[in-house]
This record gives sequence, C-alpha cells and structure tokens, in this order.
Amino acid sequence: MKIIWMSDPHLQNAGTIGGLDPRARLKAALDHANAHYPDAAFVVMSGDLVGDDIEGDYALMADFMARSDLTVLPMAGNNDNRQGLLHQLPLPEGGMDGFVQYAVELPECVLLCLDTHKEGAHAGAFCEARLAWLEQRLKQAGDKPVHVFMHHPPMALGLPKQDEIMLENGDAFLDVLARYNNVAHLYMGHVHRQTNGSLRGIPFATIGAVSFQAPAPRPEWDWESFQPPKEAPRYAVVDINGADVCMQHIQFCAYGVGLEGAS
Repeated sequence: MKIIWMSDPHLQNAGTIGGLDPRARLKAALDHANAHYPDAAFVVMSGDLVGDDIEGDYALMADFMARSDLTVLPMAGNNDNRQGLLHQLPLPEGGMDGFVQYAVELPECVLLCLDTHKEGAHAGAFCEARLAWLEQRLKQAGDKPVHVFMHHPPMALGLPKQDEIMLENGDAFLDVLARYNNVAHLYMGHVHRQTNGSLRGIPFATIGAVSFQAPAPRPEWDWESFQPPKEAPRYAVVDINGADVCMQHIQFCAYGVGLEGAS
C-alpha cells in the first residue's frame, strides 16, 4: 500500500508567511502527488492545516481537499482549531467523539491518526481519554501492524526550539506504545525538518513541511527572529507492506514557488 504523507501546510486564505504563499505551496504539493502518485491510497496531512482565520482558512482547505483526486485525511496540530476542523473538514467514520482522532483499518495493517492538540498552546498534550482510546485500538489490532501518525513528537529530537514545544506527556504516551509489539512505525509532523531514528525499539520519522522549513539548529535562532530558510518544501511517499516501510522524501517544487517577487 502506498500513501502520501504531508504535514504543516499552514494554509491561509490571504497573505504570506515570511514572504511564502502557502496556497501556492499546497496547490503544488497536491498537484504533484495527484500527477505522479495516482496509485496512492490517500494523503495523510499531519496537522497545522491552517492559519488564524478559522472559518475562511478551513473553508479553503475543504476546497483544496475536494479538488484533489486523492482523498486527503486531515489531522490536528497546535495551529489548528479542533471545533473548526471538525465542523468543516470530512473525517473517516468511527473516530473518537470530540477529537480529530480516528483509525483507518486496512487488510494488512491499521493506521491510527491521533489528536495531540492542546488548547491555547504550541506544545501538545495527550489526555487520559485519548490514551485510553489509543490503548484500546492497539489491543484490537492484535497481531496486525499498527502505523501511528501524530503531530507533536513525544520525544526530543535535538532540535532545540522545536523540542521546547513537543508533546508534554510524551513518556506516558511512549509507555503505552511500548506495551505493544504491533507498533510498526511512528510518523510525526510539527518540526518542519526531516529526522528519523528509533525509540524504545519503534522506528520514527518526521518530514519537511509543505509550507516552509525550520532552520537547522545551528547557528542558534529563536522564534522572535525566525525566518524560513531558503529550502524547498517536501512531502513523503510511504510504501507499507504490513510492518515494513519504505519512505521517499520528495521535493515537489522549487524553493521559489510561492515566493513573493519570484518569476
């Protein structure tokens, strides 16, 4: 099974982010995926879908999703509004009431798309109710491999500014995952940079953002002086065969796409 994994489009119905147009970037990403990977089962978009205009931005995201031949599965990040997302964007049936959290049951594996949003914070949280839902789904999966998608990493990644706003109760979350040997892979957004490794025996990955990238850790930077680096956006093509994963990171357009003043 092939899926497209995108993260952090930060879609705004007007304006730019550091001189970059998030509408042009998301259009380029979806156009590229639809043209080059029409055999993908769907697109998972792992959070930070929109900007500050809740009604207008989600309405525009709904339009982007409707115009894509590939089905888009939306998830919640810190920049999202849970109620606005649930009101305007379609989710698979059978998810957790009141949260953007659901399972995708497939013949050879299960995808769990989690909600790590914390009201009024850039860091994430995963409450007892969401933990209980996760554990129930891991139990129900039995021997079937489980692929877990979330926005906030539950661990530090050596990215100082992003590590300040990771999942607050990450150890409790990882304790649940570690109790089950069916967790095949962990996929995380939020950091706007590509990383990969393993933790407690579970392989993990983050990807570059559809909208703009975060600077490398050195030279040091802070949020007050933040400027997106001149790096092209990315998404990932993920081939899943049970518990086996092959991931390709795709530069779907040049850095200059969506840049103010670029020809």
